[in-house]
Amino acid sequence: MEKNSLRVKLNPLRRFATIKPNASLLLFLATIFAMFFANSHWSEVYNSILLHPIDLQIGSFTPFVHNGEPMQLLTFVNDALMAIFFFVIGLEIKQEVLIGELSSVKKAILPVIAACGGMIVPVICYYIICPSEPGVTGVAIPMATDIAFALAVLGILGKRVPLSMRIFLTALAVVDDIGGIIIIALFYSGSIAYEPLLISAVLLVVLYIGGRMGIHKSWFFYLLGFIVWMLFMESGIHPTIAGVLVAMTVPARPRLNLDEFTGEMNGFIGLLDSNEVLSSQKASVLTPTQIQVLNNIHLLANQSISPLQRIADRLHPLVNYLILPLFAFVNAGVGFNEISIASLSGIPLAVFLGLFVGKTLGIFAFTSLSVRLRIATMPSGVKRSHLFGISMLGGIGFTVALFIANLSFSGVPGIGQDLLNQAKLGVFVGSFVSGICGFYILKAVLPKQPAAS
Repeated sequence: MEKNSLRVKLNPLRRFATIKPNASLLLFLATIFAMFFANSHWSEVYNSILLHPIDLQIGSFTPFVHNGEPMQLLTFVNDALMAIFFFVIGLEIKQEVLIGELSSVKKAILPVIAACGGMIVPVICYYIICPSEPGVTGVAIPMATDIAFALAVLGILGKRVPLSMRIFLTALAVVDDIGGIIIIALFYSGSIAYEPLLISAVLLVVLYIGGRMGIHKSWFFYLLGFIVWMLFMESGIHPTIAGVLVAMTVPARPRLNLDEFTGEMNGFIGLLDSNEVLSSQKASVLTPTQIQVLNNIHLLANQSISPLQRIADRLHPLVNYLILPLFAFVNAGVGFNEISIASLSGIPLAVFLGLFVGKTLGIFAFTSLSVRLRIATMPSGVKRSHLFGISMLGGIGFTVALFIANLSFSGVPGIGQDLLNQAKLGVFVGSFVSGICGFYILKAVLPKQPAAS
């Protein structure tokens, strides 16, 4: 059979994803473009794009409304599109908790301890520099680790990196995400309106019960999830939390396990006889029975994939190749002419020290101490020198750090934009220096030969 006969019709975004461009590179390029436009003579055009209203209407219904007005592009990306990002994060967290590196105390203990150190010490470092208002509002900014960039740095080192090291860093970042989600829910929400919150709680129960009763259709979770998101917008709790909560209701079990799928498939394959196909050089015609059998095989294949994995697989291209680059483009535009030399010793220094020093010391010290006290064991093939490099990669904060920076300072009257610019500068420099230093430390200490898997 020719390869051309195996082509699958994909939507444009999924076709683009199958080429597998480097998602981290796209994120980096979007950041560069944003900084370029923000500091060029096109800066007014760039800022006007950010403030452009998303005036989408379906009949008389306007879905993307903030404070009674159509969302601006910046708000739409941060409150609506990033809810999809956190929905995917929620799916990944659920999978890790159920069957991955956080599925047992023995597996979870080390990354949880490491992540706690990587959140506590950066906050202390930041607070030492900025202990008072308005700077102290951004104390949570250096808590986050950007797993995409951190794993991209490890990817440059190739097969020299032990698999256990990648798993440890991934699990650590997942716990970091959980910490960031809790911080956003507790400290970055407004006054709470309880009526929409109660309705959204009922819908979350409906989603959960529906999944338990066998409703595995993606549209069911998309539709009710969108309504939950709108209710969270009304409730005063940050709407990205809705994405995480909806993710927790998505079933992680398929209708059929692989053994059942294989048994059913063997029965269907016996009904397919190539001798019954009418074919020529110009056409090939299946019998009605063969068409029905192939449709049943397609249905079986879908039923052997859990809704959690199926939805995550569909949304990953959207998040990696559209939402995150767009997020970087609308949030990374630092106006350097708006930052004074005197201000560098405030928020920028606090964020930089939190990411570069706080993350490194927190992850390394907490992990080393837990191993020394025999609370946990070091991952196989990972030495203390490796751990120091991995701890430094934890200082690559970028995506969630920028997100928390926006939540921290965008609403500060009068000086919010200046403070946000300073925080962004600290995130960029702290993440860049952490990534470069972590890379060269690991390059020096990792074995020259490929690590055993």
